[in-house]
Amino acid sequence: MIVGSISWALEHSCHGCFECCIKCLGGIPYASLIATILLYAGVALFCGCGHEALSGTVNILQTYFEMARTAGDTLDVFTMIDIFKYVIYGIAAAFFVYGILLMVEGFFTTGAIKDLYGDFKITTCGRCVSAWFIMLTYLFMLAWLGVTAFTSLPVYMYFNLWTICRNTTLVEGANLCLDLRQFGIVTIGEEKKICTVSENFLRMCESTELNMTFHLFIVALAGAGAAVIAMVHYLMVLSANWAYVKDACRMQKYEDIKSKEEQELHDIHSTRSKERLNAYT
Repeated sequence: MIVGSISWALEHSCHGCFECCIKCLGGIPYASLIATILLYAGVALFCGCGHEALSGTVNILQTYFEMARTAGDTLDVFTMIDIFKYVIYGIAAAFFVYGILLMVEGFFTTGAIKDLYGDFKITTCGRCVSAWFIMLTYLFMLAWLGVTAFTSLPVYMYFNLWTICRNTTLVEGANLCLDLRQFGIVTIGEEKKICTVSENFLRMCESTELNMTFHLFIVALAGAGAAVIAMVHYLMVLSANWAYVKDACRMQKYEDIKSKEEQELHDIHSTRSKERLNAYT
């Protein structure tokens, strides 16, 4: 008898835990979770690889192009690279927080939350928050499109440099030059040109630093593209959540009107019943 009671209690407890787990898993906004993972992966690739690629660019410019930092507050290429690094730090921190905010918004607009915590009132503030996130995500998507286009520029420049190195090894006696003034890295008055016949060019092509920096920029470009896809995914999720909130608001108004009408009908029937009872007595 005791063994049967224990087994029944264990079975009942396991069944209750299973239902609780299913209810908790049903409350997870999987679409927002996938978009958040994609956003974090894209931002991590862009920020990490972009930072290291910029550091590699500084070493290449100083070692092989023999460029030096300008003394004073002059805005040169090295200062711009330092600014880009700080921008990367800001992007990493900002989108880490923004991903958390979007996940929280996804939790509170998931239909399963209503089943977990009961009926809730769709307030005007909730609708405004959803609309604000849609507008903000759209602006961030446009910003990431600009970042992707901007990141493609160093990829193009390093591809040209990598192509010159490859053509030099394939064609003997080729005299090819790369002038940094073509890419706006230095001013027109400065001549920072490296040719295939120079020793610095040969050492740069043989080093792994050029190949590594080139591929780091490619991965950073892929990370920026992944962030754009994540923003588009977020827009679809937020639009669906907005439609859910809007339909829930309409349903809430309909239920309120229906309950009022039923209450009025009930009051009318009660009044008539009392009048009939009074007339009969």
